[in-house]
Amino acid sequence: MRPGYGPWALVVGASDGLGAAFAHQLADRGLNLVLVARRPSPLEALAAALPTRTRVLAADAGTPAGLAAIAAAEEEIGLLVCNAALAPIASFLDLEPGQHDEILDLNCRAAAQLSHTYGRRFVARGGGGIVLVSSLASQQGSALVAHYAATKAYLRVLAEGLWAELRPHGVDVLACCPGLVRTPTYERESPAPPWLVPPPMEPVDVARAALQALGRGPVVVPGWRNRLVAALSRPMPRRLVVGFASRQTGAIYRHRPRRPA
Repeated sequence: MRPGYGPWALVVGASDGLGAAFAHQLADRGLNLVLVARRPSPLEALAAALPTRTRVLAADAGTPAGLAAIAAAEEEIGLLVCNAALAPIASFLDLEPGQHDEILDLNCRAAAQLSHTYGRRFVARGGGGIVLVSSLASQQGSALVAHYAATKAYLRVLAEGLWAELRPHGVDVLACCPGLVRTPTYERESPAPPWLVPPPMEPVDVARAALQALGRGPVVVPGWRNRLVAALSRPMPRRLVVGFASRQTGAIYRHRPRRPA
């Protein structure tokens, strides 16, 4: 990957889970890494485990100051991976207005601003890549994750449009749309017993599938089960698709312990 996307890759939301898996996969392919997240200590531990050069940048991509710090990176970035996201599990009305603003700021505005900043740089240099981490939830709305699913649909559609706009300039854009992934966030939410839901994918498998698909098309859905679900849902009436997704989400998270308000 280094000739087309190197010498440095920028991974936003790299502290653990899927972001850390992207970092490992990119380092294994010879790219140096700028690792971004709010907490510096997990980034430093990750950087110490990577075989290539790294720089740790503690910044909140959901804030103007954090976006400015990320955009000011002096390394020759050739690949942008936007993985940072907020995914509260709750009904839309139970979330406070400020929480909805935070979801929009991190899930949508940060990805759009960084894609704009680095997209311009990639076009100027004649090549590069952008990976926006969307979700299988982007295919339809769902109860308990209504706003999260909507932001992931935004990322998928944005990536599709950028893929068409930027590929004549040598810039590859991809929306990665995984289903359930065994991340620390997923484990913390105390999901349902495994016999009620499909098994989550491992982060390394999702990251590997995304990097293999980069440059081949605008969207990748990692995992054969997820691709089957996506294919079967397309011809179905939307009310059935949304109802099924909502029941599935409820089955996953109804067993988690109640949290104090």
